[in-house]
Amino acid sequence: MDDTLEEWFIREVIAHEAALMRYFTRVWPRDAEIQDLRQEVYVRVFEAAKRARPLMPKSFLFTTARNLMADRLRRERIVSIESRGDVDALNVLVDEVSPEQRASAHQELAHLSRVFNLLPSKCRDVLWLRKVEDLSQREVANRLGLHEKAVEKQVARGVRLLAAALFGGAQATDAEHEVKTSARDSGHGKQHRD
Repeated sequence: MDDTLEEWFIREVIAHEAALMRYFTRVWPRDAEIQDLRQEVYVRVFEAAKRARPLMPKSFLFTTARNLMADRLRRERIVSIESRGDVDALNVLVDEVSPEQRASAHQELAHLSRVFNLLPSKCRDVLWLRKVEDLSQREVANRLGLHEKAVEKQVARGVRLLAAALFGGAQATDAEHEVKTSARDSGHGKQHRD
C-alpha cells in the first residue's frame, strides 16, 4: 500500500491509542503527565517513521513508550513513593545498554516474533489479546466467540510453547517443533524459514 506518512500513522499508530493510554495509566505514577507522554511517544514514532516505517508499528509504539518512560526515570534518578506501577514492569535499566546487549535483545525479539508467528492462529490471537492488548479473559472470549476456559487453555499453551522455545535450552527445539507442527496441523499455512 502506497499511502502518505500521515495516513499510515493514523491507521497503524493512532489506532492503538486506547491500549497505549491503558498502558500508561497502569504503569506511570503521575496521571497529570500521561497526555504529555502520549504526545511525546507520537512525535518519536512519527519522526522515526519519516526515516523508515517500522515493520511492526504497534510493537514499535509500545517499545517507544517504554523507552520514553525509562528515559524520564533515568533523568529523575528518584522514583516517587507514590508510584502505582511496578518499576520492574517498565524493564528499566539504569545503566546504559551495551551494543552487545542491544544486539542480543534484538535477536531474542526476532526469535520471539518468529516463534509467535508460528503459533496456531487461535492460540496466537488469544495470546495477543490477553498479553499485549491486556484484555480480560472474558473480553477475549466474547471477542473471539470462545468459552473462557478455552481462552485460559490457549493462553497456557501459548505461554508454555513460547517459554520453552525461548528459555527451554534443550527443550527449545522440541517446543519449536511442536509450534511448527501445531501450526501445520491447524492449517496455519506456510512455515517461516530463517
